[in-house]
Amino acid sequence: MTVGEALSQGAALLNQALAAGEEAPSSRTALVSPALDAALLLGDILGMDRAGLILADRRPVSPEVLAAYQRSLKRRYAGESVAYIRGRKEFRGLDFSVTAGVLVPRPDTETLVEAALARLDSRFPAGPLCLLDLCTGSGAVAISLKYERPVLAVYASDISEAALQVARANALRLLPAESAPGSRPGVLFVRGDLFAALEDLPAPERVFDLITANPPYIPSALIGSLAPEVQREPRIALDGGRDGMDLIRRIIGEAPGYLRPGGDILLEADPSQMQNIGDLLASRGYKDIQLYMDLAGNRRVIGGRFGN
Repeated sequence: MTVGEALSQGAALLNQALAAGEEAPSSRTALVSPALDAALLLGDILGMDRAGLILADRRPVSPEVLAAYQRSLKRRYAGESVAYIRGRKEFRGLDFSVTAGVLVPRPDTETLVEAALARLDSRFPAGPLCLLDLCTGSGAVAISLKYERPVLAVYASDISEAALQVARANALRLLPAESAPGSRPGVLFVRGDLFAALEDLPAPERVFDLITANPPYIPSALIGSLAPEVQREPRIALDGGRDGMDLIRRIIGEAPGYLRPGGDILLEADPSQMQNIGDLLASRGYKDIQLYMDLAGNRRVIGGRFGN
């Protein structure tokens, strides 16, 4: 069997999963492009990108590679995400390791990074600045911000030690070993329930110019209707309580105790929650409330300033 034939057969198999999902919505997967998934899985085994696969179209595939590829296809057919199968996911041009202990970074969350950069650059152009990323998971937001703005002092917290192990490993691998002049050391990861993770830090290190968060925001009753690959992700990173806003309320209510005067907060959430979140921010005294759109034009991130 050649590379091209293997790709064709793999895409056909995953198309069957997509068709089966259309007949049985409760078991549907989130397959968007079976051909792309097949290419990513085979390319990962062969160490090739999509261009390399095209050039290798007529190259024979060894039995060992074919067997590994078939195992990956079987996992994908069963509803496991490509990111978990490969053990990695690209986010803002960086290759993040992911395991079953963390939420898979998604393009929507790049909106949170972009909003943070815009807010920092417009409101705090002089720096240096201190940032806290709550519910950090794989560390995608915190590490990306540190990578793109080395001058930032970045702290990141999560309640899950499994997630923090992944985040720390990502930071060690993705952030420069030696900082540029004027930059701060890498991300400091701390474990705990939201702001409780900061209790052991000295008081001067518990005040921030910007707090970001991509908290769990899916209503509990909707978890069972998610695509199987999403349901395999940690429930603690998905379940936001009855209306999806349990942690959002806590973050908005507790954040002023950890923000410098005039500090900002930015939250990722579902577009349907933005009006309620905006009202909550206003009722708690936040000003300059802004919405940020994702690539699909949906309201994905909301932010506000507390104090002056």
